[in-house]
Amino acid sequence: MAKIRLMIVDDHEVVRTGLQSLVEGTEIEVVATTAGGNEAVKLAKQSKPDVVLLDIRMADGDGLTTLEELRLKLPDVKVAMLSTYDNPTYVARASAMGASDYILKGSTRAQLLGAIKAVAAGDAPSQYGEMKRVAGTMATREKEKDPEIALTQRETQVLRHLALGLSNKEIGRSLRISIETVKEHVQHLLRKISATDRTQAAVWAVRKGLV
Repeated sequence: MAKIRLMIVDDHEVVRTGLQSLVEGTEIEVVATTAGGNEAVKLAKQSKPDVVLLDIRMADGDGLTTLEELRLKLPDVKVAMLSTYDNPTYVARASAMGASDYILKGSTRAQLLGAIKAVAAGDAPSQYGEMKRVAGTMATREKEKDPEIALTQRETQVLRHLALGLSNKEIGRSLRISIETVKEHVQHLLRKISATDRTQAAVWAVRKGLV
């Protein structure tokens, strides 16, 4: 059976080395690694990977920008985002921009290997990644009628903070309002946009271009 050709893009050497060690002895072969998104597209053209494992936050820029460039210039290469952050906005944006999956760095070896194999096989989002719940939410909301919903300035501020993964306490501190007031805004906002949780609210915000 042909090996799955994997390229790793992460600005931490220990992560790149660790990932290479994790896939040794499996059907996954690391064909290239790089520390930055600026080199990723060029290196991918040379190494021809099946899957690119792409860090979402790197020293030289946003991994989502690299994702967009990879999808544009190498549409046949599948990309799985790799992140420390279980942030609904990151997951929603990655899904909207064409990533096949979103894998947390805290995943077990079995989960990581399973996710890479699923991406390579075109079965993503897999049960091992974070994108499954968000992709499902996005697909559901795309099928629904999405009427224009007018938000107040404060509601828009709260939604943006919420979508970026901030807690009620952090939102309150940023906007200089009480936690109780934040909670009221959040509950009202969720009802207004017909979202059942903060992840769905983040998806809505991404689709509306608010974050």
